[in-house]
Amino acid sequence: MRAADFDCTIKRTIFSQSGLQAKPQYKMPDYEYVGKELRKSGVTLNLLWLEYCEQCRNNGELPYQLTQFKKYYRDHAAKSNATMHLCHKPGEILQVDWAGDTANVVNTDTGELMPAYVFVASLPYSGYAYVEAFFSMNEECWIAAHINAFKFFGGVTHIIQCDNLKTGVTSHRKSEVVLNKTYNDMAEHYGTAILPCRVIAPKDKAMVEGTVGVISGFILAALRNRRFLSLAELNNAIGERLHLFNHKPFQKRDGSRGSEFEEKRKFLLPLPQRPFELSEWKIATVAPNYHISVDRMNYSVPYEYIKQKVDVRITRSTVEGFFNGNRICSHPRLYGRQNQYSTVEAHMPPNHQKYVQWNGDRFRHWAAKVGENTHTVIDALLEGYKVEQQGYKACIGILKLADKYSAERLESACRKALTYTPRLSFKNIQTILSSGQDKAADEKCETEKNAGSQYGFTRGADYYEGRMK
Repeated sequence: MRAADFDCTIKRTIFSQSGLQAKPQYKMPDYEYVGKELRKSGVTLNLLWLEYCEQCRNNGELPYQLTQFKKYYRDHAAKSNATMHLCHKPGEILQVDWAGDTANVVNTDTGELMPAYVFVASLPYSGYAYVEAFFSMNEECWIAAHINAFKFFGGVTHIIQCDNLKTGVTSHRKSEVVLNKTYNDMAEHYGTAILPCRVIAPKDKAMVEGTVGVISGFILAALRNRRFLSLAELNNAIGERLHLFNHKPFQKRDGSRGSEFEEKRKFLLPLPQRPFELSEWKIATVAPNYHISVDRMNYSVPYEYIKQKVDVRITRSTVEGFFNGNRICSHPRLYGRQNQYSTVEAHMPPNHQKYVQWNGDRFRHWAAKVGENTHTVIDALLEGYKVEQQGYKACIGILKLADKYSAERLESACRKALTYTPRLSFKNIQTILSSGQDKAADEKCETEKNAGSQYGFTRGADYYEGRMK
């Protein structure tokens, strides 16, 4: 018999002979599991204790009572939740979050109070903070808050640390973090990186969590009895309290958050020349006329992408098209009446580019080289259409007649056409030239001129004008 078995036999014999019972063996709960379950919505220690008791009964084990269950969990939490001091470098991290408390703005139409959500950004090294109120916590306000914070600080940190809110993080998996596209574009524009906190780990950004608490007391609580009729009025009051907060002297050391920040401002990255513009992404198909339609406006794309689907980035001032991640077009955004076109000549096929190079001024300049009457005909032709481009084909036809009949005959034909018809057309000019009417008109003019010089009784307008005096 082994020594261990022999000891157990002796213990059982002694306890049985003395009438004593062995100390009951309680089942120790799995507190790692308990801690994970408590993070889920609606789960409490009481519920987990009941589940633990039922599991013990099913396995024939002895459960702890609720008091002991909670005591052992507190002991476990005290050991597993040990904190570590984080050493921050100046200009390295900007921690951002929405404050839990809200401010109020009075609706001047209805008199009701509208909640204003407070954005807080803090630099952990100095504790210097930026605070602004918004009527919403949507993506537009989230991005605008960051842009205003960067402007306030006069620079950008190397890292932005935020919670896993949907306006910032699409998904936070074990293997990768998928950022909101617009949020990521903003970070790239400013040359910074976004580093979300671990899921349900507020101690990763303890500085901003602490600042939020202080802000709630120093700013929001101080303004609780004031009535604000607009968001701008509220933010002006927040700005005044924020200045006091940032420049309030430290209690245990010299200086303030403001002086500490000014000393280390040089470690921030410089701001870009232009602030980031909030963008919206859509997918559009390139039409056969090599244009994409965005908000009922049309923007050209290189004709090689006809029938392809492209990603469209829309900002307040710009519309950009992307294919496989490469930008293929960029246009100023159109506003006003619907169905306007923004077309870049380089996006057209070669045969379309030749046509678009023609315009009314070019036709008029060409006609003026032929003669005054030709210029008058071309100008009248272009003015006769509701859309000038409708007359281009006729203008080309008329001016090309000079190659067949000579510029002098074309000028004569235009002069004759102007004498008998107000509705000028290519057919009129062509008929005059093909029938030789332009030559007959020239001969008649020449005869009248010679007759006037042969006979002295031919009087001009000046003569009759003189007799009338």
